[in-house]
Amino acid sequence: MSNTKMHPSHGKDPSQPAGAMVNDRRNFSTLNSVTYIWRTLGLPENALRSLNLIEDASIFSSSFRVSHLAHASIALSALTAALIWSIRTGEAIPKVSVSKEHSCAEFISERLYTLDGKRLGSPLGLLGGLHKTADGHVRMHDGFAHHRNNALKILGLPMDASREEVATKMLDWSSARLESAAFQNKAVILALRSFEEWDVLPQAKAVADFPITVRKIGGETSPVLLPLGSQARKYCLQGVRVVELSRVIAAPVSGRTLAAHGADVVWVTSPTLPNQPELDIDMARGKRTVQLDIKNPRDKVQLLELIRTADVFLSSYRPGSLAAQGFSSEELTKTNPTLVVATLNAWGEEGPWAKNRGFDSLVQTASGLNVAEAERYGDDVPSRVLPCQALDHGSGYLLATGIMTALYQRTILGGAYEVHVSLAGVMKYLRSLGQSPEELLQDHGVPTSEVAENYIESRSTTLGELKAITHSASISGVNVGYEIMPKLLGSDEPVWLTSTER
Repeated sequence: MSNTKMHPSHGKDPSQPAGAMVNDRRNFSTLNSVTYIWRTLGLPENALRSLNLIEDASIFSSSFRVSHLAHASIALSALTAALIWSIRTGEAIPKVSVSKEHSCAEFISERLYTLDGKRLGSPLGLLGGLHKTADGHVRMHDGFAHHRNNALKILGLPMDASREEVATKMLDWSSARLESAAFQNKAVILALRSFEEWDVLPQAKAVADFPITVRKIGGETSPVLLPLGSQARKYCLQGVRVVELSRVIAAPVSGRTLAAHGADVVWVTSPTLPNQPELDIDMARGKRTVQLDIKNPRDKVQLLELIRTADVFLSSYRPGSLAAQGFSSEELTKTNPTLVVATLNAWGEEGPWAKNRGFDSLVQTASGLNVAEAERYGDDVPSRVLPCQALDHGSGYLLATGIMTALYQRTILGGAYEVHVSLAGVMKYLRSLGQSPEELLQDHGVPTSEVAENYIESRSTTLGELKAITHSASISGVNVGYEIMPKLLGSDEPVWLTSTER
């Protein structure tokens, strides 16, 4: 990476610059996206006839097709759930209906919920965001205290430094040098790039073009039929067991989606790691919550016992971090030879950044999305962010789709599976859909609570009265939604709701 100035690109279509390693899907409709991903996953073609895409309002202001991503990713996850239900019951695939407007509202669910009538504050810190450097700009993430403290150490500032002091210090650094120092010192600071600057990086070339990876990994076992009890006709995934180790938004959205379709999701958090209650409340819907420290031998045994009898192990920690604690795919599938091991990270499975930290806003920054968005709107600013955490939410629903694809394949072929999705991979897919011409851009403003009011449900919880966005997919004759409401982390026991041995 050079230390040259980071600057916007200029051209007729920044999303498709000359020589870009991005397939051109600018003419895709939402149905085209669903069909393309469905077929590439090898899922049965006849299921597509059961999908009803409701093309109502699009509530996002963006030159990128964020509403398309919301509609398609949620539709894919719901249709895959309906496929699982059909396989379990032996009946025809039921009709799946998904509203675009409702999907968009669900893509900002963490912004719209209230607890006892109050909307909680932002989980973001006071020092982060976009900062000018000696030759361009960087974006800094300080939502977790250790990331903020590590950034301050790099800058040579005290732990109580102000935003103004941070901004002044960053002017002494080039964007690339500060980004490199952050990678090496467990901070999260990324350089603002154009598409052209991103495309020449080895990491850009390493990001897979297709956003979901599903692969069979060893384990020549018989087909695994999910138990069909009387409750299985209530929800598509009733009785499916999921162990989720995750934080922030993307992977928790995946677990929440599985829970909306009836899976027994045990969300495992650590008592030794920081949490973000503003996000946790929204992401905990449908899940039971357990706190275990995998570095504690007793807790590790309890977690491994859950995994031994689970269908899915879902995590979003950096590649290698859980493997170092004995939780690699190889070790887990020795314990459970029919396990679906699902992972989500920022940058993908390959490339020099694969093990680096990253969040939605940082992937937007580094990959050129923010520069291209600002340029298309003609803003006199270096960066314009997407109107929601589109990469987080898109990744979550696509990961849920991949997980259910693996469960479907397991009923036919047996064995264990790995499923992977990355924020960068979803960025690449969103970029491939192209940008709207400047003359067709519409400013819908920030999605309002009035728009979302049609999709809000009110539920009593141990934390207070919760009003939150419902799941935007409906499946004919099958329940969809959250039976379990948020509670304090660690409120449940690390056991399954049913005692059936697997």
